[in-house]
Amino acid sequence: MIRLFVALPFPDSLRRRMTQICTGIDDARWIDGHNLHLTLRFMGEVPEDQGEDLAIALSSVRHKPFRLRLKGVGQFGSARGVRAVWVGIEPTPELGHLRARIDATLQRAGLEPEHRKFHPHVTLARLRHATPDAIAPWLAANTLFTTMPHEVDKFALFSSHLGKSGADYTMEMEYPLG
Repeated sequence: MIRLFVALPFPDSLRRRMTQICTGIDDARWIDGHNLHLTLRFMGEVPEDQGEDLAIALSSVRHKPFRLRLKGVGQFGSARGVRAVWVGIEPTPELGHLRARIDATLQRAGLEPEHRKFHPHVTLARLRHATPDAIAPWLAANTLFTTMPHEVDKFALFSSHLGKSGADYTMEMEYPLG
């Protein structure tokens, strides 16, 4: 079995920019800069031969390059506890179209459809015992976070390897746009 997902990788300059705000929350498990990405489709654990079929199927996805901007920060959780903090993505129709094409391709290749609503973001940290009040200063300090638009000219298939210090990601295949 192999754990797979499809994502947009970021250039080093954007990953460095995001890591600049990765501080200031007690007990946060900050994601290593080289692991920062925008997940388009999580596939989960699949048999290795199915993973190979999915990798081949993804090569048929066609989409033009487009521009994307990181904008704002937020959190996932509830009033009882925050599970993660993230950087947002400025909405673009092109991102939604690319994601839909990837999902349709993976379904034709035998993967179940994605049932969760797509909320484009880049997870910066995972949290266990943080309350909304504890992260409020971080959210306030970084609410205006933004980057210049960058060219999205590829997407990638990643494998995920879980370890004691969190997940580590390996780019298995790159797929150019255009």
